[in-house]
Amino acid sequence: MTIKRTREKFETLGIDGLLITDELNRRYMTGFTGTAGVALITKDEAIFLTDFRYDEQAREQVLGYEVNIHKSSKGLMENILATTKRLSVKNLGFEASDVSYDFYSKLKEESELNLVPTTKFIETFRLIKTEEEIENIRQAAKFSDAAFTHIQGFIRPGVTELEVSNELEDFMKKQGADGGSFKFIVASGHRGALPHGVASEKVIKKGDMVKLDFGALYKGYCSDMTRTLSVGEPNPKLKEIYDIVNGALQLTLNNIKAGMNAKEIDSIARDYITEKGYGEYFGHGLGHGIGLNIHEDPFFSQDGTDELLPGMVVTIEPGIYIPELGGVRIEDDILIKEDGIEILTHSTKDLIIL
Repeated sequence: MTIKRTREKFETLGIDGLLITDELNRRYMTGFTGTAGVALITKDEAIFLTDFRYDEQAREQVLGYEVNIHKSSKGLMENILATTKRLSVKNLGFEASDVSYDFYSKLKEESELNLVPTTKFIETFRLIKTEEEIENIRQAAKFSDAAFTHIQGFIRPGVTELEVSNELEDFMKKQGADGGSFKFIVASGHRGALPHGVASEKVIKKGDMVKLDFGALYKGYCSDMTRTLSVGEPNPKLKEIYDIVNGALQLTLNNIKAGMNAKEIDSIARDYITEKGYGEYFGHGLGHGIGLNIHEDPFFSQDGTDELLPGMVVTIEPGIYIPELGGVRIEDDILIKEDGIEILTHSTKDLIIL
């Protein structure tokens, strides 16, 4: 089905073949989970090119493609050149954001191909999730929820942020996740003011707010959840900030719907936070799509133009970050539906004081 949709765009792009090199696009199109290989789709053929290490794996995973194994010392480049020549490809589309200049130069020098850059070709298909993709993300979100419940019994004064991060990932793996979906953010005390403060050796102390931004990977699909809790009674200012961030999230969840554009969605939370006097401390976009990648289209921002469509899975993650004091972010994953939304992350958003 997706191969057919790909070919339908050939005429508009002026190509008669497409080379798919991006790891996630390759997986989306072929199902291949290995680390080496490219897909070549022409008007009449679909070929998967890889080396002898993945012969058996490719023949098992890659359905609907002819599997072509290269064994020569020149390897992949020679195979691409020979295959495009055999299939009479003249105008070859390639993924401009993935192909290196070195690879492009060699391909251009060693062939008579007209190389046509494409941007967000396969990514456009990935915007709308299938039922199978949604179920994988839903399961990844369940692992995140379970891990958040578990970690509340682990966090205490004296443990480090890095120990918390490792415990989160270890727990999710034991539950059946493939691993973490990105490098986790565990930022406590003053480090909470760092929006992307990855876990460090800092020791968590009594009175610290702890921001946890983490997710699970399941069958290649990501979840992405943030919760902020407190170890002992927090600073009153941070408690105030928590209520504002939670209010901004709830307001967005109550109003977001298919058909809105990215700027409209971002403005719901941003305007609320600004009205409360903290607009200058919310410096990132409100959210983004998730799927095979932890950050993918659409992106919600002050100048965003993407339209929200049924079948998209996105995050909503307002935050306030005060230098030298700390910060709060709360984030949910949601599925956009024709008649509303489905919240996929179910952990409480009430402030937890351990």
